[in-house]
Amino acid sequence: MKPRIGAFGEAALLVEYGDTPDLTLNARVHALARQLDAKPLEAQTNLVPGYVSLLIELDPLHVDLEQARSSLERLMSNLHVPPIGFRRRRVIPTVYGGEWGPDLDDVATRAGISAADVVARHTALEQTVYMLGFSPGFPYLGDLPDELSLPRRETPRERVPIGSVAIAERQTGIYSREMPGGWHVLGRTPIALFDESHDPPAYLSAGDRVAFVEIPADDWDRYTGAPSDW
Repeated sequence: MKPRIGAFGEAALLVEYGDTPDLTLNARVHALARQLDAKPLEAQTNLVPGYVSLLIELDPLHVDLEQARSSLERLMSNLHVPPIGFRRRRVIPTVYGGEWGPDLDDVATRAGISAADVVARHTALEQTVYMLGFSPGFPYLGDLPDELSLPRRETPRERVPIGSVAIAERQTGIYSREMPGGWHVLGRTPIALFDESHDPPAYLSAGDRVAFVEIPADDWDRYTGAPSDW
């Protein structure tokens, strides 16, 4: 499918590679974002990557949308998209179940498998960060196997602890701060995903490959704080 490029208001362009989340299309989004970050369009002010789209915000006082669109089309005609296997790999140590993952048993029941099988399937695959959003540093990762694809909770929680590893639909999310939320919480990680004192402040970036590794609760303090490879 040829990407669609259209005006988004009077001072932005929206590039759409498709209509549904797809890793191959998502790789194109982030390749384009990296290229525009290195060589911005004239009057470019901000980039907002989505699952299969990229919003390019422009200075409304200096923008020429048609000129920007022409420049963008030329850039996209020579865009290099690195294979997914070349992306950065991050590891997220996670304590599953119990007080750390209060929804694990319910997810297992709804999936028709054991809690141990849920953990095994969640840790068996590497997931890709499609984008960051919702709150600073909150990653949307995919794709989960069909048996772990569940709608969000009917009643969201008023408080989800920081570091909670949760699933909804075919995605995993990690709560980068304490907040309300309606995803099914499988576990919790002790590492800090967002710290304003770091540059960059988020541990994960769009395009990263992420592996979840089960750890015992007794090892919590060993991983607390900022990761050593930040």
